[in-house]
Amino acid sequence: MSSSPTTLGIDLGTSGVKAVLADASDCVAASASAPLEVARPHPAWSEQNPEDWWSAANAAVRELRQHAPAALRAVRAVGLSGQMHGATLLDARDAVLRPAILWNDGRSAAECEALERAEPASRAITGNLAMPGFTAPKLLWVRAHEPDVFARVRRVLLPKDWLRLRMTGDRATDCSDASGTLWLDVAKRSWSPAMLAACGLDERAMPRVFEGSESTGHLRAEVANAWGVGCVPVAAGAGDQAAGAVGAGVVQPGSASLALGTSGVLFVAGDRFQPNPARAVHAFCHCLPGRWHQMAVLLSAASCLAWVTRLVGATSEAALLAEVEAQDRPAAGALLFLPYLSGERTPHNDPAARGVFFGLSHDTDRATLARAVLEGVAFAFADAQQALFEAGAVLREMSVVGGGARSAIWGRILASVLDRELIVRAGADVGPALGAARLARLAVSGERAEDVCTAPPVARVLEPDPTLRDSYRAPLERWRALYARLRPAFADARAESARGELR
Repeated sequence: MSSSPTTLGIDLGTSGVKAVLADASDCVAASASAPLEVARPHPAWSEQNPEDWWSAANAAVRELRQHAPAALRAVRAVGLSGQMHGATLLDARDAVLRPAILWNDGRSAAECEALERAEPASRAITGNLAMPGFTAPKLLWVRAHEPDVFARVRRVLLPKDWLRLRMTGDRATDCSDASGTLWLDVAKRSWSPAMLAACGLDERAMPRVFEGSESTGHLRAEVANAWGVGCVPVAAGAGDQAAGAVGAGVVQPGSASLALGTSGVLFVAGDRFQPNPARAVHAFCHCLPGRWHQMAVLLSAASCLAWVTRLVGATSEAALLAEVEAQDRPAAGALLFLPYLSGERTPHNDPAARGVFFGLSHDTDRATLARAVLEGVAFAFADAQQALFEAGAVLREMSVVGGGARSAIWGRILASVLDRELIVRAGADVGPALGAARLARLAVSGERAEDVCTAPPVARVLEPDPTLRDSYRAPLERWRALYARLRPAFADARAESARGELR
């Protein structure tokens, strides 16, 4: 096998599937994507049909085949990345039993409490608080509210691993994605019988756990033929955040990334398991052997910009950002925005939290609304950064990844609020898919991870603006106080909504 094979990386995101071809020089030779929709049949619910994932994955690869057939034929391995925590429930014949419950679904708050009562050592085993986003509480919710479905569950797969099943017939996952289920003993990198038993499950319902750079099987012949590739190995891959970190070269202790996608994530790599759940910081396995990471998660980041774009009727997010840039007037202080459209994880672990504009007036226009959204998400990242510091994390160089990294004005706001230099890498918007392709390369090439998982070239550096940095200090504290005052009201509203659904 060549030490530098061409590889295919497939990233199953929440809003779409992205596929990239990485050539022998580790450059993105071609990329393609296909959109996905999220169903929200009830307040706080978030679901997708797994068949839509498969259709989108096939559409993305077909586009690659149309525009880069020779490069696709040269592929020697495939890697997978995907949205984490989703519960894909299968019966004895691997048929899907219900729509997959996604990472940003907030229905299982009560089940989180029940899980920690059922297994008091939960936090010690998993290194994490039980939160509605994780997979295990979702199964407890299904057991309580859809007992007929639960009785038929024979296998639970994470989203990317359901794609793997369709691609290879193998039931497998990787350590990083498995860490987000609350069923993994994160220090031991293996399933925890105690956590599974607390959910009425055992290891027979779980896929095999691999390191992200290991091969789990080969493409089925019918899939390979349809895609125009050989029956090549498929690497275990990674959850989207760990894959994005690999794509950005965030693998050495202290290296960090800020992911500005549908959700927002501050990710810092480490060489040991370092749990501290008190501030809702995640302690997970990295997707490379002998590595772990800490992560602070915002449930809504770039999705807030997409939401406000629809709200104000702008033609596109780029057009609305251009209006903000032209106005170039900070909204903070006059108008505050809490970006909790789907609740929040770090640092609040509050599924009841909701989005809020505070300070509207007759003078508020849509550019002001949009700027408040950008600032509100930046303030949430400031909370996340503080939570990581309190968890003992040491953040050195920080790379920005995700589609939101393309916005210059948002980058300036983020750098100023966080008071740190942010590095935008070339190909920042394809990070997880590139990371998946790199893991595929490691699975077949025999190279060292340190030699493959390097930081891409610097596209630009975002420096803090001293004037902006100083002007944001007081509004940030008012923003934090606003959430603290509203938290009881959020809880009351959630309880009232639950009572209404029962009537």
